[in-house]
This record gives sequence, C-alpha cells and structure tokens, in this order.
Amino acid sequence: MRSLTNVLLKVFANGFFRVHAGILLFIFLAMVGVVPPQYLIGYHKALMLSMGSNLVMMVLVFAGWLIYTVKSWHYVSGQIFSGRQHFLFYSSNAFSKQQQLRSWCITQASILSPLIIYGLIAVGVSFANHYYALPLCILAYLSALVYLSAVIYTRQINGLIDGSSQSLLLRLSSKWRKPYFSLCIYHIFDARKVPYLITKALSWLIITGVFWVFADVKTDVRVAGIAILAVVTAHVVLVFEERKFEETKLSFSRNLPYSLMKLFMNFIGVYFVLLIPETVWLFSRFSPIMAFELFLLGLSIIMLFHCLLYWFGLNMDKYLQWALGLFIVLFWVIMFKLLWVLAPINLGIAYLIFQKNYRNHDPLDLRIS
Repeated sequence: MRSLTNVLLKVFANGFFRVHAGILLFIFLAMVGVVPPQYLIGYHKALMLSMGSNLVMMVLVFAGWLIYTVKSWHYVSGQIFSGRQHFLFYSSNAFSKQQQLRSWCITQASILSPLIIYGLIAVGVSFANHYYALPLCILAYLSALVYLSAVIYTRQINGLIDGSSQSLLLRLSSKWRKPYFSLCIYHIFDARKVPYLITKALSWLIITGVFWVFADVKTDVRVAGIAILAVVTAHVVLVFEERKFEETKLSFSRNLPYSLMKLFMNFIGVYFVLLIPETVWLFSRFSPIMAFELFLLGLSIIMLFHCLLYWFGLNMDKYLQWALGLFIVLFWVIMFKLLWVLAPINLGIAYLIFQKNYRNHDPLDLRIS
C-alpha cells in the first residue's frame, strides 16, 4: 500500500500544488497581508475563535473549504482520466479497495493540508478557550471531505474494472422521449449527482447565511439579489461540467438543423430545470413579480457564465477568474438597485457571445484544463 500511496502523492498531490501554486500563494499573501504585521496573530486568533464559537462564521468557512475541495476534485478527476495516468487503472487495482481507499485518503489529506493545518490550529485555539461543540464539527467536516473525496476517486479508478452499468434513472427513463435540452439534465442527474447535491446544499447555506447576516434589511431587494448572485456563482462547476459534456458527447448537434436561437433557448431550458429548487424558494418567499424578476436575474447570470465558455474554451482557471470578476461587477450593480436592467443586458451579452463563437471554433481546439 505504501508504494501506491507514494505514486498517488507524486502524481496527484504534487501535481495539484504545482499547477495551483500561483493562486495558493495569492491566498496566503491575502491572509497575511490584510492586517499590519503587529496585529497578524491577534487577527487570526480572533478569526479562529469566531470559527469555533459562531455557527454562521463556521458555515461560511465551510463553504470556502468546499470550493477548494471541489477544485481538487476537478483536478484529480481530470488527471485520472488523462492518457498519461491510464497505468493506474491496471496497477492500482492490484490492491484491495480498502487499501486504495486508505491511499486516496492520505493523498486527499495532503491536497487539503492547508485547510487541515489551519482547521487544527483553530480547533486547538477554540478548545483552549472552552469551546467544544463547533470545533468538533470542524474535525468532522474535514474528515468527511477527505473520506468523501477518497470514495469518489476509488470509484472512478475502479469504474472500468467493475464495468459500467446504467443507473436507475436511465433504466426508468429508457423508453421516454428525450428532448435535446434534457440530455444535459440526464447527464447531471446520472453521472454528476454528487456535485449537484453539494451545489444545492451550498445554495441553501448561502441563502441562510445572507438572510441571517442581513436580517434587519431582509426585505430589501438588494439582499435577495446578492443571495441569487451568490447562489448562481455556486453553480459554476455544474455549468463547466455541462459545457464539457456538450463538447465531448454532444458535438454532433452542430450538424443538426437547429437555429442558434433554438439552441440558446435549449440551454435556458437546461438551467431552468437545474434552478427549480431555488425558483420554488423565490416564489414561496417573495411576491410573484419580485420572484419572477429575481428568477430572470439568476437565469441570465448563469447563461452568461455558460456562454463565456464558448469564447475561451474549457479552461477552468480562466473561467473561475472571469466568474469572480463578474461576481464583483454584478454585486455593485445590484447594490445600486439596477436589478431590472441586469437580466436583459446579461442575456443580450450571452447571446452575442454564443452567436459569435458557437459555430466558429473547432471543438478539438478547446483546451480542457
């Protein structure tokens, strides 16, 4: 098992830190550079104490850790199925699944080591100040992230050995008529169930956190707009997976007699279905007119995220940078109560990008990173 662990650490953990060294260095500098050096220790001690004593703060930190973990899933899964790592499908399966699981746990713990180290220090500081319940939640959460990641990787690496079988969803729907837009939805519910459920859980945490923080002004439309913006931004991984599926499995659709407008409306249909849980929440909490306005806002933002990937290809790092930049810009537009202009502007820009780039690139030229 030690030999397998060493291989996984060299291939995946070392590769992850090598590829993401720049962004990790930026995060580190941001954490140590936001306050003067003489206040640095006190600042982080206060931050750790708030993690161990304040439920909302802990939830927000957990959301950030989850984003980091999802990023690691994207990197490791991409490497597992790359041609350079195909030897793992033969060599690693010489070990039992329990041995593989332990090796993957060590590998993922190494990838999450910045979070684990900071979390353990926070737990120690909280225990020293007689906080016990929430620090134990931190330990449980970090353990769950490591174990869940290991389970995902072990299932992926054994997928070809075990043979692929149709899921219950596909067996039940085998005789149903499937419109073109539904293919992406079936793919997500069949092969991307875990990211989907994690995204919905993150949406619930965001909505709860935003309305708890702004409880005194929760009827302000800007608060709801910020919540929708954050919720849609939490879907960036699902949007990327949908575009990757479209490019790798549905490339034939470029030869079908569909107009660009019909294709654009098909993708709106995809995200309409994916956002049904958030839509139900909107119409149950706000007036129909306000809920419809917020729904259009969310749909327009997610379509803009989707269409950007036609412009610069399946480049996750560049995509996340654009998503963060758009989040900041849209946040300030919402703060000036301009929600009513955002939906048509976003949809207009999204369609222009879609129209210009959908048929003007070779899918084989897209760089998937």
